[in-house]
Amino acid sequence: MSAERWAQAVRTARCLALDPTGLGGLHLRARAGDARTAFLALLTDRLPAAARLHPDMGDDALFGGLDLAETLAHGRPVQRAGLIDRHKLLVLPMAERTTPGLAARLGQVLDGGDRSLIALDEGAEPDERLPPALVDRMGLFLDLDGLRAADLPDLSPLPDGPALSSNDLRGQVVALTLALGIASQRRGMFTLRLAQTSASIDGRAEVSEADLAFAIQVALLPHATQMPPAPPEEAAETPDDAPPPDEQDGPPKDQPLPDGDILLEAALASLPPDLLSQLAQGAVPRATGTGAGATRKGNRRGRPLPPRAGRLDGRARLDLVATLRAAAPWQRLRGGGPGQPVQVRASDIRLKRYETRSDRLLIFAVDASGSAAFARLAEVKGAVELLLAEAYARRDHVALIAFRGTAADLLLPPTRSLLRTKKELSGLPGGGGTPLAAGLRQSAELAHQARGRGMDPAVIVLTDGRPNITLAGEAARGTATAEATTMARTLRAAQVPGLLIDAGNRPTPALATLAAEMGAPCVPLPRADAEKMRRTVAQALA
Repeated sequence: MSAERWAQAVRTARCLALDPTGLGGLHLRARAGDARTAFLALLTDRLPAAARLHPDMGDDALFGGLDLAETLAHGRPVQRAGLIDRHKLLVLPMAERTTPGLAARLGQVLDGGDRSLIALDEGAEPDERLPPALVDRMGLFLDLDGLRAADLPDLSPLPDGPALSSNDLRGQVVALTLALGIASQRRGMFTLRLAQTSASIDGRAEVSEADLAFAIQVALLPHATQMPPAPPEEAAETPDDAPPPDEQDGPPKDQPLPDGDILLEAALASLPPDLLSQLAQGAVPRATGTGAGATRKGNRRGRPLPPRAGRLDGRARLDLVATLRAAAPWQRLRGGGPGQPVQVRASDIRLKRYETRSDRLLIFAVDASGSAAFARLAEVKGAVELLLAEAYARRDHVALIAFRGTAADLLLPPTRSLLRTKKELSGLPGGGGTPLAAGLRQSAELAHQARGRGMDPAVIVLTDGRPNITLAGEAARGTATAEATTMARTLRAAQVPGLLIDAGNRPTPALATLAAEMGAPCVPLPRADAEKMRRTVAQALA
């Protein structure tokens, strides 16, 4: 299987090198490694010099702008070209972090028809992908996961076969596009262009079935949103007394494309089984974000944003370069010029802006009371360790609060250290009453502290029973329930997102009511294993 995938990748590289602008570009899904390095070396050796972009690169560097020094020296606006103006080939590392705004601007560049983009998608999770608007403008897709550089082969010609006429070629591509639930017209055009390029590489003037099958695998199938319908069953034999076909009522029905069905089956055989299962369950997941904390705009630190016009009020910071750029084109009208002081008006003032992305803190509040505490704590240990394994990519911190007996204890302060977490989780005690209100109060306090440190907290409560211990440590079920409701409302008023997991043997209606007061979903999970809990938390807090 790896040999077939490598052969497909090599042919894709040769096709892109032959027609980079016509094919739009390549969406390369691969983590940094020897396989990606070897493939990019094979590809870039046949392509012109490329401009290496960055997801956080500003518009001035990408698209150019006013050259401040030259403008002031000559007394007239002088524009400076950006990276995109100087290069026909663009390479975008860490493309899964591309913002929608940058994706829209790069999409406009590709729509011009004279640029090509190689997007290096290094996403670790299935939902870490490029924005769909940008993916739709790149004709090719490859996934190098599991391949080794040592197995990289030379280009091998495709087997000869009967040539397809233009009408048959277009008809089969349109039929397959509809069968796979692809709404974009670009995908069909890219498929046709790739099939023609593949035939040119092998010295054929006409496209063969092998060329079309290759183009379908690279340009069409990765964008499928549904499983193709099952082929219709063969019609029953016509009775002897039935009228001939030309005498039957109604117009003749359209006949299916048998060749297209054969090509579709051959192409589907090359798909990974996980993609087939995703298509069977529904649409392919699209990128919804990086999974990190919320973004905030400020004027002190973070990723630079385009400056904005404004007034200096003692808090905002002046963007001197942007201010001079705004004032430079008006110098002659204001009586200035070469060698004269720059005349700056209030309308020229530009203020700095930054965007910071805060870390996210997952606070686990775990019911460690009762006879089933040990089983639940074991499940939480596994869930926390699974979440921490993803923390480096998602920038999540994890904290653990256990409530049992008469109080709640912070057993694990916010951390991303997997080694420390395993050590702290190794000996969690259990037993006693259920001071749920104390657990919620401790969670609210920790969430408040985390926000003071610039983090975005979220609370996950895991319990299987009703509260029976008050905040004062007394056994009174009615008072404990009222206090737990008050603490839940406190979390909701503080706008702390959360999730309540009902781990009892049967769902408890009182916990659903408490979750509603908390403003969080309640998920019955009577037999929660670590992987189920991880998926539940990820879906609820996405």
